[in-house]
Amino acid sequence: MLRSLLLAVAVVAALAGEPQYELSGRFTLEDRASVSLFGVASPFVATTLSEDGRFSFKKLEPGAYTISVFIPGRGEARQTVEVGPSNADSHQRIAVTLALKESDFVVGDALRRQHSIPARQLAVPQKAVREYEDAQKDLARRDVDSAVKRLEHAVEIAPEFSSAWNNLGTIAYQTRQFPRAEECFRAALDADPGAFEPLVNLGGVLVNLHKLDEAWKYNVYAVLTRPNDALANAQLGMTYFEQGQMDLAEKHFMQARAIDPAHFSHPQLFLAEIHLRRGQRRETADDLEDFLKHHPDWPQAARMRETIVNLRR
Repeated sequence: MLRSLLLAVAVVAALAGEPQYELSGRFTLEDRASVSLFGVASPFVATTLSEDGRFSFKKLEPGAYTISVFIPGRGEARQTVEVGPSNADSHQRIAVTLALKESDFVVGDALRRQHSIPARQLAVPQKAVREYEDAQKDLARRDVDSAVKRLEHAVEIAPEFSSAWNNLGTIAYQTRQFPRAEECFRAALDADPGAFEPLVNLGGVLVNLHKLDEAWKYNVYAVLTRPNDALANAQLGMTYFEQGQMDLAEKHFMQARAIDPAHFSHPQLFLAEIHLRRGQRRETADDLEDFLKHHPDWPQAARMRETIVNLRR
């Protein structure tokens, strides 16, 4: 029973007739910023400008989202947030505070994603850039088919357009077209070998395709490039987990959890599996309780609570 809980990959799903939500928040470094919201389980992106550290997004479906805060001169910081009934008030409003530190910001691909082109890709025609920008607007409206067509047109015009390839790969990954996602992430890296996003994304899809030796190479490089990136650490942990190297898997899952406790990779569930295999029932229960603290609307929450009670007996 526990294993079925730990290996579940479902996120909070939108139910028929369930209300939409408004997410309002602030970040502690009060500065002008571009704030973006990315869907985890389905293709979605929305962006707003903040003048004073405050931001708001409306008409959100329940689920997990990544908040990206980009401050010129500082870089980008990311954090996961859950949108759902347990976090909302009676008017379906959710308030979050991002306690960001200077060390949370990284410079690099954040500059690439703010509707700009890496220096080596300045030759990308404006027509391709417009298609990319229009695709982001489509994703904000959840018109995925239109977004894919625009992105495919963008890479037809400019095969070297790394950001468009990466966006196509992300959509393919979210719609579980893993071979297509691999193809797109490889094209993105070929176009811009220094880009972090397709690097870490390729590492993730290779784990899903069970190409573990190659996944290890990309995920190790991603962690070396950004030691404080939650996704990179979680994916390296998954690679070691699938290879049976539980001590190393535990190390990186603990690092991912420390960086972003609500991260959509669910490091607590892997830690619980590792601790259960070792017969560490109390540690397993602690892992599951920590998971529910950050994911209270998990579809199998009631069953997981029963498991916690049994583990503590």
